Amino acid sequence: MATDYYGVLGVAPGATESEIKRAYRKMARDLHPDVNPEPGAKERFQEVTRAYEALTDPEKRRIVDLGGDPFDSSAGMGGGGFSGAGFGGLGDIMDAFFGGAATRGPRSRSRAGRDALIPIELELDETVFGTTKDITVDTAVLCTTCSGAGTAPGTHPTTCITCSGRGEVQSVQRGFLGQVISSRVCPTCAGTGQVIPEPCPECAGDGRVRSRRTIPVKVPAGVEDGMRIRLTGHGEVGPGGGPAGDLYVEIHERPHEVFTREGEDLHCRVTLPMTAAALGTTLSLKTLDGEEDLDIRPGTQSGSVITLRAHGAPRLRATGRGNLLVHVEVTTPTRLDPEQEKLMRELAALRGEDQPETHREAQGGLFSRVRDAFNGR
Repeated sequence: MATDYYGVLGVAPGATESEIKRAYRKMARDLHPDVNPEPGAKERFQEVTRAYEALTDPEKRRIVDLGGDPFDSSAGMGGGGFSGAGFGGLGDIMDAFFGGAATRGPRSRSRAGRDALIPIELELDETVFGTTKDITVDTAVLCTTCSGAGTAPGTHPTTCITCSGRGEVQSVQRGFLGQVISSRVCPTCAGTGQVIPEPCPECAGDGRVRSRRTIPVKVPAGVEDGMRIRLTGHGEVGPGGGPAGDLYVEIHERPHEVFTREGEDLHCRVTLPMTAAALGTTLSLKTLDGEEDLDIRPGTQSGSVITLRAHGAPRLRATGRGNLLVHVEVTTPTRLDPEQEKLMRELAALRGEDQPETHREAQGGLFSRVRDAFNGR
């Protein structure tokens, strides 16, 4: 009875070659004796390999589809093995197992550069209104002597004699399936397939050199502490003259002596004498936009907040500005001269506040009632 090779690989009879290859690769990785020591794994691996060979050879697959077995010697197909017509031998099986030729071949000497991060300190008004700052960056730049090639002037890379330009070297080992070929990155050329016999004297073959340069950074209005500005292509140039990474400028906002910031809003604090808070007054307040008149209404209490609209920071990704919130503190005089004390007492009398003992008497009366209750009075 013919073997159901489709069933062995778990694919439908109409499966495409890529579906068959994908199914075999998954099963072979799980069943290969080098990674699966369980009993029967070796035989199962041979079975799925045989099914893969039968279904990837057009002639053998035609026989399978007709209900026959392409490895049945009585059918004139001869013994199986890995050298049937249309099947590339063990190399094709290893391609299916290890991912195929897509993972092979020389790699480029040119690689992308790394990103860089530079902190910058700004004053509050610079983050609020925006500014342009010149920063000094010490990074890798393209070598002007060799233009990133890494070779001395007038010379060129040569083919690596270790790997013959393939970028990888192969080793052959014998196993139960016969010869097993494994590949690894060439140690001579690091996988590039080329060597530089005469490196550039400026960059020693790296294709880049360290350099200090000055870059103008435009800081948009409304940025906040901790935000980063991205400068595309201003990071390090990659090895072999590869594309440069990005430069990130991190904003550090210095503390302000008057204002504190919470997002788009600014906060400040003003101190008023008791009389100004009671009578009302107008203060000249220095804001980031200039001098502003601050109207203190009569009877303003300590802890009150006066809002100056649109005097905060601009909204970074929207229109308009935040507010300036002025926190009011009312101070009480700690020392009065005799004349001031007299006037205060007169004011207290006029307002009916000339008997501060009343509160203490009420407290005393309460304490007295509590005491009397305990004494049974």
